[in-house]
Amino acid sequence: MLTADLVGARRRGDELRLIPADPRRRARIEALAAAFGEIARAHVGSTREQLDDALEDCVTAADAPGAERRLVAAVRKLVADGCAFEEPDADTAATLRREIFRRAAAERREASPSRPFDRGALLDAAARERGTTAEALEAGLYGDRPARQRLLSFAGRLPAALAAGFELCEAQAVLLRATRVEAKVRARDAGTYRALFRTLKFQRLFATITATGDGGYTIALDGPLSLFQGSTRYGLQLGLALPAIAACDVWSIEADVRWGADRRPLRFRIGGGAVAAAAAEPSLPDEIAAFVSAFEKLDSGWRIDHAPTVLDLPGVGVCVPDLAFVRARDGARVHFELLGFWSREAVWRRVDLVRAGLPHRILFAVSKNLRVGEAILDETPTAALYVFTRVISAKQVLDRINQLAGDQAG
Repeated sequence: MLTADLVGARRRGDELRLIPADPRRRARIEALAAAFGEIARAHVGSTREQLDDALEDCVTAADAPGAERRLVAAVRKLVADGCAFEEPDADTAATLRREIFRRAAAERREASPSRPFDRGALLDAAARERGTTAEALEAGLYGDRPARQRLLSFAGRLPAALAAGFELCEAQAVLLRATRVEAKVRARDAGTYRALFRTLKFQRLFATITATGDGGYTIALDGPLSLFQGSTRYGLQLGLALPAIAACDVWSIEADVRWGADRRPLRFRIGGGAVAAAAAEPSLPDEIAAFVSAFEKLDSGWRIDHAPTVLDLPGVGVCVPDLAFVRARDGARVHFELLGFWSREAVWRRVDLVRAGLPHRILFAVSKNLRVGEAILDETPTAALYVFTRVISAKQVLDRINQLAGDQAG
């Protein structure tokens, strides 16, 4: 993902606008991506330092003027995102350095004019003891340094695809500076909506979803800068959700951002038709997947629906459950939603929706860290709040859905 300093954007009054991706600019992006990608493929097996040097030489050869340096750096970053480097083994490298340096110090003390210190002989001897070569041993001495990590593989996007999606990548970086985001989406395929809503939940974003009269939805999202002191992780997750929004047939985004060194408040807009292939629905978050596995081992009399419908209370809001439980003996259905980890606000939005008359039985699960009590929904017979400490208990969820379902079907 790009960072904000790599975005080609200009201020126009109180608006922030991306530099238009005209055919000439896209051709330039594609050419740079092809050149950088070729270098990356040629350097598989080389160190990160060697790859960086080769990419620098390419940039110099491209003779990028000042106005284009940001574009060159941005394309290089996107190409580099496709590189997979070996994982550093800090403990092994540190241990190896201590041993080799200790042996070297001892041999230097014993060295004399007739028997000088021989670095190569020391490395050869140490390598034979380990069944390796002196070259491999020397490389391992600093294997925990990023510059010495070796490039294992390169799986970057095709240059044409990178150029086509470049504007979307820039928009992702802009949203890292957002305080508020509003997306409007419309899709013909219900699966596209389901993938989008699941992505928002998988990324643990604060989303308020409202159905529109044309079959679409308006999605209000908090920006990372709206959180206390901002949140880099939340900003990255907001950016990762953008391709799912852009996979809709018609989409638009309007965001309030703080831009530049002075954090000037500006309005940012982007939109259009589907610019990304509809993404597959992301898998369940780990905590829900673990809960599902535990629940299915119970003799509960309930089955789990992994793709429940969106619950809409017209004029008030939308709720997107993670799961629904269906009782075998009478078809009773209880929905289930794991609420956000970032803020208590997500809990109160659901409480307000239930109190406004959401006509569905639903159990909300919320982490104890958000300091919300289960008694909030005690007076609402169709909804309940389950507060968990570390993991979601399958038995406690079963008790609560049995209480919500009672003897009624539907």
